[in-house]
Amino acid sequence: MKKILFAILSLSIVSCAVEGLESTIDDNSNNPNNPNNPNNTATFTDAIPLNTGNYWTYDVVGLTNTRDSLYIFGDETVGVHTYKKFKNRNNIATGFYCSSLNNNNVRKEAGKLLLTGNLSVLQGITLPTGVDLSVTDFIIFKENATNGEILSEKTGTFQQTISNLPITVEYRLRSIGGESFASYTSPNNDVYPNVKSTKIVVNLKITSTQTIAGFPITVNILPQQDVVVSTQYLSKNIGVVYTKTNTNFSLNATIAAQIGLPVTTTQVQEEFLDTYNVN
Repeated sequence: MKKILFAILSLSIVSCAVEGLESTIDDNSNNPNNPNNPNNTATFTDAIPLNTGNYWTYDVVGLTNTRDSLYIFGDETVGVHTYKKFKNRNNIATGFYCSSLNNNNVRKEAGKLLLTGNLSVLQGITLPTGVDLSVTDFIIFKENATNGEILSEKTGTFQQTISNLPITVEYRLRSIGGESFASYTSPNNDVYPNVKSTKIVVNLKITSTQTIAGFPITVNILPQQDVVVSTQYLSKNIGVVYTKTNTNFSLNATIAAQIGLPVTTTQVQEEFLDTYNVN
């Protein structure tokens, strides 16, 4: 039980650690505080400019402090659509945002950014086979989304038996529209113009049903709750400039004691844009 629970909840702490590219991409010519920074005249879907060779580096702050380098590798055709393939240097990702794009594809359509790929298999993480987070044209950003608007969602349920304990896992993946800012100040005091936020939310429920004295009894191991809420802030013509990922879950106290897990867990991870080059 401990293994499966941590495997599922590991989705929250996929952090994007790449230690490199500093020597080749520490060019601050596109820093928003630089007076030579290009003006923001394009449509808001240029919040992530999708041109091959564009790259972004992030300082990741959480349980450990690491560094990530994300870049656009090139074009990839899936079905009838052509996407841009995202990769992390050395194929390593330790931040939630960079991990969610690593080896996945993104395209623009009608004011939206659509992601096609697999979020079930994340770097260094093995999820139970029943959790299927492969997605096709999952909306990760919508230009005119209202705050709280559900953009895309995927749900699923599966059963497993762990140490003779039958469990049922229900999961729900959502993307949700956020707030808009004419000017946004990141927690590290970097200031960015024309920013809009978007959220990725993972909701889980884990139960076990057993027959006691001829009657089925269902126990909530993990009552339904949003265990991961990741908020990305996108600045037009730049990309994602800041991400904050909160992981919170509360287990059934009796079950937690039996499997040696804390009743409640809270973790916070932040990803700060450092350097970037976009065309």
